[in-house]
Amino acid sequence: MQLNTKKGSFITLLPFLVFVITYLFTGVYLIKKGDPMGFYGFKTPIAAIIGIILAFLIIKGNINEKFEVFVRGCGDTNIIIMCIIYLLAGAFSTVSSFISISTGTSVGTIVALGQIAVGFCEKTSISMPLMLGALVGGAMFGDNLSIISIYIPYANSYIKKKSMGF
Repeated sequence: MQLNTKKGSFITLLPFLVFVITYLFTGVYLIKKGDPMGFYGFKTPIAAIIGIILAFLIIKGNINEKFEVFVRGCGDTNIIIMCIIYLLAGAFSTVSSFISISTGTSVGTIVALGQIAVGFCEKTSISMPLMLGALVGGAMFGDNLSIISIYIPYANSYIKKKSMGF
């Protein structure tokens, strides 16, 4: 039986330490500012994401190798990959809804972000229908909430009525 004699490094603990320090210092800061529920004011996933970003910066290799090391360290690879795919799709949907709210057009949002979504899916193993569904759903959602989209039909009908003498 051969034992694994690979030595660890302090650098590998940095993402965990950044997570703990970020969470603790933010909680203490919020309590000192007068918030009695200080640690509840700063969400734990935000501190975890900061640690994950640092871990991706520390790990050597291309993005696929970094992702593989991250997933193996988290637990069962199939479950973690599924969770990350749904988180990325949700983030993409959120971005597309903000863009369509700002521009007032769902078609323009789909055209602008569609190429990015397809390229992202080709470079990763994310499902193309899931990503494009998130894009279209976010674009339609944002377009329906846009002030620009709401008032243009009313303005057109108002102008037509004024020009006809109503």
